[in-house]
Amino acid sequence: MGPLDLVKLAPLMSRSRGSPEIAIGLIDGPVAIHHPDLAGQRIEYVSGGSGPACSRPGSAACAHGTFVAGILCARRNAVAPAICPDCRVLLRPIFREGPTGPFGIPSARLEELAAAIEESIDAGARLLYLSAAIHESSVRGHRALEGVLDYAARRGVIVVAAAGNQGLLGSTAITGHAWVISVAGCDLRGRPLQGSNLGSSIGKGGLSAPGEGVMSLGSDRGPRSFRGTSVAAPIVSGAIALLWSEFPDAGAAEVKLAFTRPGGQSRNTLVPPLLNASAAYEAIDSARRRRKTRCAMTP
Repeated sequence: MGPLDLVKLAPLMSRSRGSPEIAIGLIDGPVAIHHPDLAGQRIEYVSGGSGPACSRPGSAACAHGTFVAGILCARRNAVAPAICPDCRVLLRPIFREGPTGPFGIPSARLEELAAAIEESIDAGARLLYLSAAIHESSVRGHRALEGVLDYAARRGVIVVAAAGNQGLLGSTAITGHAWVISVAGCDLRGRPLQGSNLGSSIGKGGLSAPGEGVMSLGSDRGPRSFRGTSVAAPIVSGAIALLWSEFPDAGAAEVKLAFTRPGGQSRNTLVPPLLNASAAYEAIDSARRRRKTRCAMTP
């Protein structure tokens, strides 16, 4: 079973390619936008980013940003999943192409992340993808991040964040926020990946998605694979973008609940449930049919 089959994305992908009305804010590294499988797609940079394109295609930041972009918006016949190629993608890089953080992972300060979130929202993003290893954390940075995530909730902008790969049990300033859909990684049998962060807030309001076995675009134009929650999170982001494209009048809270609680039930677990795109579609479609039936019966 392939990664997209595991999360029941194929039916939704056959129904839709996404819509330009749904703009995804990609807050990650820079993207090789001249890659043949990205050229001509609806990709634009948000002002304030670190640069217009990858200046060092071999850098970890560029490789990661390009990989994620391929999952979301590559051409459908590419090696990448290309979940929602007709959606707009707003790039706001926070990872620099120079030296990486601990363990070779690109990182950013909380203040940088908060600024990127606010700028992406103001640029028109309706959905945000975050995968951010944080360094130089501060009280001021935590307050700024909490404030801007509250701002996303008020504006009806859904936030999807990679839960992280440090093997920790607990939450961060990102994954602990009630509005954030935190995404843990799983294998192709739906079992949690070793190293994926878990916790009560992640289990209560988050999702799991494949964090391995996913091929996407390399910044050097060859195929590339990564492993971890930053692979799983764009799969969830793409699924949300597709569903919202099918129901553009749905509110952010309705779309969010369709994915995290498709049956309306609450949960108390450390491991979030597996993404089920078909169940999310059915949840919103059924609600729409019930409303139409009630309206038709009203004299």
